[in-house]
Amino acid sequence: MEQNSTQILLSVNQFAEKNPAFTKGCLRALIFNAEKNGFNKVIRRIGGRIFINQQDFFKWVDEINGVHNKTEFA
Repeated sequence: MEQNSTQILLSVNQFAEKNPAFTKGCLRALIFNAEKNGFNKVIRRIGGRIFINQQDFFKWVDEINGVHNKTEFA
């Protein structure tokens, strides 16, 4: 995974506020099952807290929906 110096890390609450389509409960379920669903690529654990890398989250969404580097959508 390529590291980006401008990564945006958000708490679960911050991410849910910024992206209301994803509730806190939904995000917590994804985190709980991170090893099974590949969501571990998206989260960062720092000092007992869990943060969501916003950029990696939307890449993960594209991956699970089979979208790979598409610039145009039908």
